[in-house]
Amino acid sequence: MTKAEPEVSSAIRPLDRNFFARDPRRVARELLGKVLVRAGEHRGVTLTARIVEVEAYLGTNDPAAHAFAGRTLRNEVLFGPPGYAYVYFIYGNHYCLNVSCQAEGQAGSVLFRALEPLTGIEEMARARRIVMRTPRSLRLLTSGPGRLTEAFGITRTRDNNCDLTSANSSSLWIGDDEFRTQRICLSARIGITKAADRKLRYTIAGNPFVSGPKSFRIVSA
Repeated sequence: MTKAEPEVSSAIRPLDRNFFARDPRRVARELLGKVLVRAGEHRGVTLTARIVEVEAYLGTNDPAAHAFAGRTLRNEVLFGPPGYAYVYFIYGNHYCLNVSCQAEGQAGSVLFRALEPLTGIEEMARARRIVMRTPRSLRLLTSGPGRLTEAFGITRTRDNNCDLTSANSSSLWIGDDEFRTQRICLSARIGITKAADRKLRYTIAGNPFVSGPKSFRIVSA
């Protein structure tokens, strides 16, 4: 099965660093609807996907955050300037992508949990080793933090500490195509044991590419 790719604005504008120099909760909410871009490294094809699910992590004040124990060689990106990729390997089988938030020296981040594929779908399917036979096949490409990193070829060696605000210095960046979300849902984060009750998971209401449990509280956009 193949699916016609939706049109995406040819003028996706990279988000500037000030967008990320804020509380991760605000950044997470406003990232919904923005576009993750991997430019031209998959057989010359640019991959784009809309951000539909994220989680906020509040740095040294959040027991579930990698920065909670303080600065280390592993997590130092979180304490650096905002707008940089923090990539880590988990469960011995997949990578997770985060973006650093808040002013330099103040650790905070947003984890990308699910995307809605827009362009470069065939390349994403090839990277995920998925045969596109049904509508469900499309959802399997980027619905989940490990799936989306595999679809975009994101690894720690390749992408950790890359500048997600620059389309010139990095092949991986985040942009705005003026899409606006109508409703946002809020729920507890997934797959953690510490501070698991905090409502820091943000999703676009009704989007079929959202991963995990679908129990949410709808908040205004």
